[in-house]
Order: sequence, then structure tokens, then C-alpha cells
Amino acid sequence: MINKKVVNVTSALEGVTDNMTLMLGGFGLSGIPENAIAELVKRNVKGLTCISNNAGVDDFGLGLLLQAKQIKKMISSYVGENDEFERQMLSGELDVELIPQGTLAERCRAAQAGFPAIYTPAGYGTEVAEGKETREFDGKMYVLEYAFKADFAFVKAWKGDEAGNLIFKGTARNFNPNMCGAAKITVAEVEELVPAGALDPNQIHIPGIFVQRIFQGEAYEKRIEQRTVRQRH
Repeated sequence: MINKKVVNVTSALEGVTDNMTLMLGGFGLSGIPENAIAELVKRNVKGLTCISNNAGVDDFGLGLLLQAKQIKKMISSYVGENDEFERQMLSGELDVELIPQGTLAERCRAAQAGFPAIYTPAGYGTEVAEGKETREFDGKMYVLEYAFKADFAFVKAWKGDEAGNLIFKGTARNFNPNMCGAAKITVAEVEELVPAGALDPNQIHIPGIFVQRIFQGEAYEKRIEQRTVRQRH
């Protein structure tokens, strides 16, 4: 039986160095690889290009890497919750590539599937399409977008087994599954790690072939970006 379990986050991030391109799963603060991000901060790796739907908040998630000036470029679709991100972008300290959300997801999925590029209608006729190849299909115009090329993908799953099979929960399924297998090495951190064969095969979202390393995370905060509650009457 293939065993992809590593003992801890330190072992999971072996080989991460300065100037790498990293994918980081999650949607908002839901399903982000908290342990991997904390280890990246601890290692103080610099010059990172990070591909993620958003950039966390000022004091959590990728916001921690931004505070420490470890990210040189962010490739994202939404950045509205992070004041430090805004400051670095407007001051020119941070290189930013904003991508339509669906395009971001599909460029991850193209890399996962081994496709070099995709055609998408999103962004045609806007600044997004400037300098890019366009083509007409059935009377509609599309923009050529290349699949991402990343060194590591860090994802967070609800459950996983030692063979790397993963089950995601709720909103965490928005970007994490598409990033599995989309980089040279995929590292999965899970809330619960079980022996191979313990998961119902019909419930598995990502098979272990897309994962190279897996470990059980700890001390998840699971913060909420904007908590809105109804007034009691």
C-alpha cells in the first residue's frame, strides 16, 4: 500500500525555497492550509509568487506572509479584505495579477489535467485580454489563458487517508480540489488522517494519485472574515 503520510508540517514543506511559485487553496478564510502558511512564515522564504483566490486578511492566512514581505507577486481574483495587500499594491511593492474567478479555477484545473491552456470568454474586450491571443468559436470570442505552472500546491481537506485520498467539506471545495495535482508537488493537510481503506470510496473527492504528501494538521482557528448576525428582538 502506498503511504504518503509525513510526520508533520516541517517534513511536508521540505524543498520549499525562495522565489518559488506556490498554489494555496481555500475560499476566503474557509479551507485555507493554516499549518502550511504558518510554516512558510516560520521559514521566512522570500520572493514567493502565490496563486490563491484571495490574500487572506491582515493578520491571518496569506496576510501573514504579506506582513513579513515574503510575497513578491499575488495571482488572485479577490483581494478586498486585506488593507496591507492594498497598501503594497498601490505603492508598487507587490506585483499583482487579478484574474476572473472562474478563469483562476480553470487555469488550476488545466494544470491538474495536463492541458497547456484554455479558451475562456471571460475578460474578452477588457484589460484582461490585452496582449493575449483571442479566437472566435461559433460566433463568440474567447481569450487564450495558459495553465499555471507551480512548484508546490498546499491544500486543506476535512479528511484524508495515508494514501492521499481526500474529502473536502462545504466551501473548502471551491479551490482546493482544482489545485491538487496542479503543481509539481501537492501537500495536503487534513483535520483527520485515517488509515488507507478507511474512507468510503464513493465519498472521496480527490484520489491520492494527485497528492504527494499528507499530514494531520493541528490547532485550526477557522476564522470568519465578516461575521454578520441578526439583532435579537
